[in-house]
Amino acid sequence: MRRDPRTRSSAGPGMAAAAEGVPETHREEPVRDDAAVETAEEAKEPAEADITELCRDMFSKMATYLTGELTATSEDYKLLENMNKLTSLKYLEMKDIAINISRNLKDLNQKYAGLQPYLDQINVIEEQVAALEQAAYKLDAYSKKLEAKYKKLEKR
Repeated sequence: MRRDPRTRSSAGPGMAAAAEGVPETHREEPVRDDAAVETAEEAKEPAEADITELCRDMFSKMATYLTGELTATSEDYKLLENMNKLTSLKYLEMKDIAINISRNLKDLNQKYAGLQPYLDQINVIEEQVAALEQAAYKLDAYSKKLEAKYKKLEKR
């Protein structure tokens, strides 16, 4: 090692140890682990033919990927279209059912309106029957009182 005449600190570790009186065999050096040291390799550019082939391969694979993506999207839209058609048909069926129910309900309302006078007569008759029944109960009670009086008078 060369000594720099301007500074003393530029001396190597062995010389500093010798100057201090420490034998040179006991000086401290950093331990190097050769297994941990990696060597750098020079980056090599592939040959022009390799780059061209790699580009073709990349574009081919990208085209395949994009074709697959577009096909999947197209199939999704076809599925949605079919679902929309089926839904539309289902709604048409439901509309027909609703129209039939409405028509039947109108018919039932007309029939009920036609029966209403008869139903009113039945209600009047029912009220009369109830009144007649009350009269029959009163008559029965009165007749029992009369019978009791008659038996009482007969015993005398």
